[in-house]
Amino acid sequence: MGSAAVHAAKDILFLIGVILFGGSCSSLVAQRFKIPDVVLFLLLGMGLGPEMAGIVGVKADSTLNQLILIFGSSYILFDGGAGLKLKVLREVWITLVVISTVGVLITAGLVGLTASWLLGLPTITALLLGSTIASTDPATLVPVFKQVTIKERVAQTVMSESAFNDAMAAILTFSVVGIAMGQGELSLGGAVLGLLSNALIGVAAGAILGYIAAALIAHEKFGFLTEYAPLVTLMAVAGAYLTAERFNASGFMAVFVFGIVLGNKDSFGFRIEDQEQDRLEDFIVTTSLIMRMFIFMLLGSQVQFALMGKYLPAGVTLVLIFMFVIRPVTVFCCAIPDRRARWSFRELCFISWSRETGVIPGALAGILLGMKVPGAEIIASVTFIAILMTILIQATTTRWVAGKLGLLVEGEG
Repeated sequence: MGSAAVHAAKDILFLIGVILFGGSCSSLVAQRFKIPDVVLFLLLGMGLGPEMAGIVGVKADSTLNQLILIFGSSYILFDGGAGLKLKVLREVWITLVVISTVGVLITAGLVGLTASWLLGLPTITALLLGSTIASTDPATLVPVFKQVTIKERVAQTVMSESAFNDAMAAILTFSVVGIAMGQGELSLGGAVLGLLSNALIGVAAGAILGYIAAALIAHEKFGFLTEYAPLVTLMAVAGAYLTAERFNASGFMAVFVFGIVLGNKDSFGFRIEDQEQDRLEDFIVTTSLIMRMFIFMLLGSQVQFALMGKYLPAGVTLVLIFMFVIRPVTVFCCAIPDRRARWSFRELCFISWSRETGVIPGALAGILLGMKVPGAEIIASVTFIAILMTILIQATTTRWVAGKLGLLVEGEG
């Protein structure tokens, strides 16, 4: 028994070493060629996975994978929230709320109609597919916008949408699952109430813990944990996520709001010395990089080529329609009515292009396979196709598209 535990520990240490070494090399290459590092992490993971080199093999439903997925995504979201500015969010909050709620419903409905026509799926299965891939991916988008500097309000709208819409997509997905499994009826009123409850509890948990953390590390009198600020972020991210989940709310929303509050601590009268602030920022950047390496290399290693190949032509066609038609329709319908934000055509075009599918849809697809939901195999297949296509195409071209639309800040290009 002891030898088995030692053997398992050695396997995990080897896995950690491979991911850190491969991720570091990939990060250097990404920096050299100015492309998002998550793209190379994903490709490397595919190459090292069981279906190719066979070096990295962590099952999607394993405890290790779920731990990395949950904590890694949470910390990346915290990092994204910490970089947002309250004054910018006040300007675009209407668009943000609409696109994170109504936008998810529009996307799910249009993808469902297209899938029903293109793949010949039953209506409920097609709608379930649409719900699964309706949310954007914070684990991809946050790092991309850390590397590609564009107009503040555009970047922050896209990152905030990716944090907030996972709650709506999850609620919608499991509402449809209930119907598919013969356990309930789709209720728009119930979905809206569930979303409001989910959102409010998540926001409250994140705001309260964010304020407490800011006070402990930056209060003039009570900030006795200033020297331990990096450790406070680790504890508080886990605490914010678990607190929200304990009350059946969105843990991802809680950690994102926690990041916003801590990142805007000056607005609440808290301030730490520049040296301590630099040390904290260095720790957050390094930890987020490590989390990206683990999440995307493991996600790449879990891509099932045989499953994807079964529905490849129709799946690729559906994702292309999703990228070039459905997403732009959703963005323009949700953002144009917001007169306060005064979005330009170029800004809306860029937001339409920035909607990578990734960790959250992948996790939902895995859950559906585990539950043996009718049509789960084709849903998982198309979801993996969407993950690969959107990350490899959209994330890679983010800088180029932003440049063509004139949205890069000075010094980028």
